Amino acid sequence: MSNPFEDDSAEYKVLINDEGQHSLWPAFARVPDGWTVALDDSSRQDCLGYIEEHWTDLRPLSLIAASS
Repeated sequence: MSNPFEDDSAEYKVLINDEGQHSLWPAFARVPDGWTVALDDSSRQDCLGYIEEHWTDLRPLSLIAASS
């Protein structure tokens, strides 16, 4: 059985949680509680590009706020 997170031919979503953390998620899988869709069904490469462009500070939002 192949890993559904590493299938270049599959579609994915980009999820984001309340802490601003992003996740690559298989399009066929239910979105887990606490996460929302930031980018809907797209290629794995497009999703990874989205994450790279939008998630530039890997610290949780609560830590960023505490540092300000």
